[in-house]
Amino acid sequence: MEIKDAISKAKENNQIAFNFLLDAYWNDVYAFQLKRTLNENDAEDITIQTFSKAFDKINTYKEDYKFKTWLITISKNIHIDLIRKQKNSIRNTSKDNDEHYFQIIDDSPTPEDKIITEQNLAKLLRDIKKLKPHYQEVINLRYFQELSYKEISLELKEPINNVKVKLLRAKKLLAAIITKT
Repeated sequence: MEIKDAISKAKENNQIAFNFLLDAYWNDVYAFQLKRTLNENDAEDITIQTFSKAFDKINTYKEDYKFKTWLITISKNIHIDLIRKQKNSIRNTSKDNDEHYFQIIDDSPTPEDKIITEQNLAKLLRDIKKLKPHYQEVINLRYFQELSYKEISLELKEPINNVKVKLLRAKKLLAAIITKT
């Protein structure tokens, strides 16, 4: 599948086209954010948000621009918004001018780690545990707790598109781990 074909099919809500575009551009967007944030987790989160927003707004993409440039621009804007949000979440709560106390709001989710005991799951669970905690969590919520995308979205307090992209990425990483062993 070529990029132009994938884009036009994605505009028709074709899931295979979305997967193709994610595979084709994940590394570019992730590498761009890794250089900006110098943090793997932040880069990954921003990359997930980038694809979520891009797939949500795919109909606004104009073919006058390269798709990669469009994605990088979305990614850059998400990063800028996050920096602004972080600056606004640090408030000076000190009444004394000599001493400065800051209240820092931490919105990061805590990773779930549940033990599942069913026949023939031991190897799969070991492979799942090789994933980063937030990927383990979405796989757990979707396949072991059997929650819908909407329920996962509410549980994680993230948009549905972020959940879909995160789950797609988790499945691809898990498949790579399984085929190696």
